[in-house]
Amino acid sequence: MAVVCEHLDQIQVMATDDLACGECVSMGDTWVHLRLCLTCGQVGCCDSSKNRHASKHAAQSGHPIVGSLEPGEAWQWCYVDECVV
Repeated sequence: MAVVCEHLDQIQVMATDDLACGECVSMGDTWVHLRLCLTCGQVGCCDSSKNRHASKHAAQSGHPIVGSLEPGEAWQWCYVDECVV
């Protein structure tokens, strides 16, 4: 049975001009890939990055869905339902 995301109604943001993980920048650190919180627009680093700021933001804020900010990628992920949206 396919998993269906129950959080699509929380998508408020679909794009940003911000192309940096603000928390990594403030720490003087780097990241591997960037993710955009589709609820509030915060940009965070991916789970392959050592700081995992996008996942931490989702856990702390309850904002469930992120989108990839990588060039050529258009996927979205729901942390709660653990599925591609």
